[in-house]
Amino acid sequence: MKVVIIEDEPLTADDLADTLVHVDKSIEVEAVLPSVKKAISYFNENEFPDLIFSDIQLGDGLSFEIFKAVQTSTPVVFCTAFDEYALEAFKANGIEYVLKPFTTASIQHTVQKYKQLQKSLSKPDTSYKQIYDLLESKIAQKRSSILVYQRDKIIPLPVAEIAVCYVESQLTRALCFDQRSFVVSHTLDELEATLGTQFFRANRQHLVNHKAVKEASQYFGRKLYIALTIPFQEDMIVSKAKSPVFLDWLASQ
Repeated sequence: MKVVIIEDEPLTADDLADTLVHVDKSIEVEAVLPSVKKAISYFNENEFPDLIFSDIQLGDGLSFEIFKAVQTSTPVVFCTAFDEYALEAFKANGIEYVLKPFTTASIQHTVQKYKQLQKSLSKPDTSYKQIYDLLESKIAQKRSSILVYQRDKIIPLPVAEIAVCYVESQLTRALCFDQRSFVVSHTLDELEATLGTQFFRANRQHLVNHKAVKEASQYFGRKLYIALTIPFQEDMIVSKAKSPVFLDWLASQ
């Protein structure tokens, strides 16, 4: 069985590769890919393996971007440390989701499950897009709040009250429509992966709620400037490359 690992932490990747070979001698790890960019390049030039093990958070983005860029029916096992809703979504579609730190037992269970589902998962109509859409729909249905810090307490904050999530002094913050501001117990990458299509990642610093967008206007270098419905101390700029995606999102909500 041919396997590709997508993981940006070398020690974790080596540990996973050794564990896979340990639990099943027929497994051959064909490649270890440390980034979104290298993974897309690899899959565009090589045949897909039987199974992919992938972290979600990579140094240059989320691994979801890989499977949006390349079409494959290969099942994906995600190894990561957060989001119980994604866990439920992927299990509903027969794809395992391994929480870090993984164990030999959890990897062995995953390999056995893959073998049991191999025939059905290898059908042409089992595409990653279906899995991705399922993930988004489950998150949209169930992610009603996130955890934030309020003085010495951790409290749930309803997602509907959040206008913008942003990074300030290396802390992730959520700004509400009523101007309340909280430190969030998630990174922007995690929030982007879990808040659903109501929010758009404008740039590395800002994640914005569709209801908070007043209008967009042309900016230098064919970028876009986002004007918000609430006071916000920073300029929110969308890059030239992401501008068409942003405009599609703005029109589709």
